[in-house]
Amino acid sequence: MQAEEYTRRGKEMVDYISNYLTEIRTRRVVPDVQPGFLRPLLPSDAPCEPEPWENILQDVENIIMPGVVHWQSPHMHAYFPALNSWPSLLGDMLADAINCLGFTWASSPACTELEMCVMDWLCKALGLPDHFLHHHPESRGGGILQSTVSECTLVALLAARKDKILQMKSTDPAAETHTDAFINDTHSDMDESILNSRLIAYASDQAHSSVEKAGLISLVKIRFLETDERFSLRGETLQRAIQEDRRRGLLPIMLCATLGSTGVCSFDCLDELGPICAREGLWLHVDAAYAGSALLCPELRYFMSGMEFADSFVFNPSKWMMVHFDCTAFWVKDKFKLQQTFSVDPLYLRHDNSGATDFMHWQIPLSRRFRSLKLWFVMRSFGLKNLQAHIRHGVEMAKLFESLVRSDSNFQIPAERNLGLVVFCLVGGNALTQELLRRLTQSGTMFLIPAAVGTKLIIRFTVTSQFTQPQDIQRDWSIIQRTAAELIKPGFSPRPLSLSLSTDTEASEDEQETLWQEQEVEKLNDQSAEGRIRLEPMIDKHLVRQGQRRATRSMSCSAELPPTRPDSAHNLREAPPPGTLEQIPESPGPTEGRRGQKRLLKFHSVPSLWQCAMQQIYRPLHWSSSRASYFTCCTLTQK
Repeated sequence: MQAEEYTRRGKEMVDYISNYLTEIRTRRVVPDVQPGFLRPLLPSDAPCEPEPWENILQDVENIIMPGVVHWQSPHMHAYFPALNSWPSLLGDMLADAINCLGFTWASSPACTELEMCVMDWLCKALGLPDHFLHHHPESRGGGILQSTVSECTLVALLAARKDKILQMKSTDPAAETHTDAFINDTHSDMDESILNSRLIAYASDQAHSSVEKAGLISLVKIRFLETDERFSLRGETLQRAIQEDRRRGLLPIMLCATLGSTGVCSFDCLDELGPICAREGLWLHVDAAYAGSALLCPELRYFMSGMEFADSFVFNPSKWMMVHFDCTAFWVKDKFKLQQTFSVDPLYLRHDNSGATDFMHWQIPLSRRFRSLKLWFVMRSFGLKNLQAHIRHGVEMAKLFESLVRSDSNFQIPAERNLGLVVFCLVGGNALTQELLRRLTQSGTMFLIPAAVGTKLIIRFTVTSQFTQPQDIQRDWSIIQRTAAELIKPGFSPRPLSLSLSTDTEASEDEQETLWQEQEVEKLNDQSAEGRIRLEPMIDKHLVRQGQRRATRSMSCSAELPPTRPDSAHNLREAPPPGTLEQIPESPGPTEGRRGQKRLLKFHSVPSLWQCAMQQIYRPLHWSSSRASYFTCCTLTQK
């Protein structure tokens, strides 16, 4: 393809994209396909000769589009938004053409400096503290655009870990006021892997799974703390956990606070947590992946009190701000703590302007995209006024849906609506709610996903599209009501309490109920039409014991040692093999002393092959009472 043809084909592609987005309401939201559908439709080998562009574009519509979940649809209510916009698409078109790799200032000065300016714009627009600004006389911090919030959480944890280890190696242990177990240790002479084994970080039990993944990668223990009745992490809970872990000989280094949790969009109590983190020397990382965009509106900043204590803050403009993926805004209070963690200085990356900002020292990868162009385009094309109107419209659409749900006595809303997320369920119990979700998903008319509030199965309804209008909400609610009416009528009568999400001592009865529910759902699945996308296993089987509040996730990053005896609430499929983990005491005996404690801490911080089941036979995982079942490291036994 040459320039002339590119110009012609480019115009055709712009027309195709425009038609796709303006007519997206007419497309089925969830594809009607099964896993492996695409392989028979494509040749087994790449073509040797060039193919006509017309054929390629036609295959996009005939082969690719039938397998696409249409995230821009006003009837897409799963997950959180992943929006785009015309200025954003144009910005990335230009960035892709320039295709610079902005790892240093010298590699593309405009790439670095535009990012710094736009991040300062955004920082001010959100009302964030001045210590996050690049261009401020009293600031040591600044912002950077990354790929995902997950990556930024890992970066924050690695920076907190490095900072704490440097403090430990440079500080007189006897002068430490928070590390009684280390008074007789010489930190400067201790290997960093040993120091790392004593570190622990915190998050609420509503935190995103990426927090655990950061712990797995960094080998830092992660302890998930219980939230209150509003699913908010409170200061007294954090303080108690810090004191407990210090008595164990652990060293708290970071708290990941959540503003806008995935399950119910709850908010941790920053004004209580922040002062504790400052007093106890913890890095406070704030994850506002979805809710951060709402800070554009001053009246929606009710959850940011205490932000002045934050050491880092992250949110996704790619969710609600109409800057398409990937685009994640990440600020730090002290950029030098990032640089001391990630700085490398090979000769081939050095340049004459050594005092300039080189973003390669702020992140894990070397190369980086020109992401700031599309953010710049969006902020200039819409202006803050229209971006605020867009956020407020999404909130109003959620309020409309909430009012419709509350008007029907067959439904209830178990958790407070926050921003654009409403959670609801049928009053008839978990089995009815689960079947309602299954039927709605199978219909393809909308896309919803489940979550859990305590022992109650709920359905998440998020306003995700900038195209959503009141008639779209009314249409979706009518379908939900009509589907629910079919379930409530006398012909469908599931047993009460058919789906249990509890973890109390009556787990054996719960397991029987769960087994009954799975059998019932399998019967319903057998009656469903062939060829539809198979989302039922995710909903029907893997979720049946999901949503529990938990203190730990995996052996390699767990904040708590396993109990001496297996908890009666855990059945055989969750129990470790005899003679291994269940024999480990919660703390070393009197004859073992601190040396024994050190061995236990080190053992449980660096996963061995047998711990992580890397040499065992693969078998499908049964979901347990924790949301983290994919990460359990108990040995899988062969049947």
